Amino acid sequence: MLQLLGNVWRAGDLRKRVLFTLMILAIYRIGVVIPVPGVNASLLQAAAGKNAFVGLLNTFSGGALLNFSIFSMSIYPYVTASIIVQLLQMGVIKQWEDWSKEGETGRAKLTQWTRYLTVFLGVIQSIALTYSFSRQLGSGFITNPTFWTYAVIAITLTAGTTFLMWLGEQITDKGIGNGISIIIFLSILSRLETVIPTLYNTWFLAHPNELLLNIVRLAVLLIVLLLITVFVVFVQQGVRRIPVQYTKRQVGGTIYGGQTTHIPFKVNAAGVIPVIFATSLLFFPLIIGQFFPTNPVASWFLTNFQPTSVYYPTVEFVLIVAFTFFYTFVQLNPEQLAEQMQKNSGYIPGVRPGKATEEYLVWIMNRLSLVGGLFLAVVSVIPLVFIPLTGVSNLTFYFGGTSILIVVQVALDTLQQLRGQTLQRSYRGFIR
Repeated sequence: MLQLLGNVWRAGDLRKRVLFTLMILAIYRIGVVIPVPGVNASLLQAAAGKNAFVGLLNTFSGGALLNFSIFSMSIYPYVTASIIVQLLQMGVIKQWEDWSKEGETGRAKLTQWTRYLTVFLGVIQSIALTYSFSRQLGSGFITNPTFWTYAVIAITLTAGTTFLMWLGEQITDKGIGNGISIIIFLSILSRLETVIPTLYNTWFLAHPNELLLNIVRLAVLLIVLLLITVFVVFVQQGVRRIPVQYTKRQVGGTIYGGQTTHIPFKVNAAGVIPVIFATSLLFFPLIIGQFFPTNPVASWFLTNFQPTSVYYPTVEFVLIVAFTFFYTFVQLNPEQLAEQMQKNSGYIPGVRPGKATEEYLVWIMNRLSLVGGLFLAVVSVIPLVFIPLTGVSNLTFYFGGTSILIVVQVALDTLQQLRGQTLQRSYRGFIR
């Protein structure tokens, strides 16, 4: 690790990328504490412990929600918009489906529509959050409850989410790693500062006569978290290699092919995206339900879909498995892979080129997606069941499976990208 950091620092352009990423993250953390005008956030902080949904949202916003800052909605309107765009381009909107096949130009058009949809969802979510908190906390939450005050709050929250989306895109283009994932990663890590005081107050301060028992509880908690982290790393690094043989072919006076290689299919090719998608999708109905508190359907959702309920982890489990299948096939299109192999005179030993190769790849991907989806779902749900046994309900927000998966996966992806960048520069220097 230290050697890698040393290599990164010695590479001038790579050092600039890392420093640029850190600068953007510093801007994000400053925005977390800039409050929205016209709001009394102290009332929200006082009532935070009574609502599990608010606690979970606050964790993924890096503490911005309880400050009711300009980044209170975090990046989740953008994530939800990305889900909708990807679903609609799968044969629902023909124009978007055509764009998805046009390479960089088509992706740019879809990205632009994702931004428009992010702004639209941001407006809805900002109004829902403001209305919900003002209804639950009373008139004192909005210092001057007029139409223009509500409008300023909604515009400020939407602008904050849009600016955060732009910051994430800047990290992706000019920094290191996926900007959106890194922002979520930092949001989760920033809340760990509250874990030690929470554990100390709940176990050691409240029960001073149970010192040995508290030490055992802490040791068990740390061991379980370590085992989950090791398991996540082990599965995330797992790869299924599909052998591919290329026949020799002559183009002019040059002979191409005649080599054996492989296609690396990761056990969890979808990464942590299904977890983020499932979490965002579960957030959205709860936010919309705030508009209709007297509606029986909305009331049922608001009551039974809290993160500490039975329904929340059950639905999250199903959604994660479903999104894993969906996103794996978006990332690794078996039809395109089979077509590319056939064009380059490649084939999988024992499998006929063309349609048979596509069916074989689909079969492999289905099996891997099932394993990867179950892995993500189990890791996400198990802490929601285990942590309440400790008696510290807030730990669900800090050490939940979703948080662990996001933190570990983003850290692995960023480290791999750094290694790839340093290795590329080593080869470049060798060639020179």
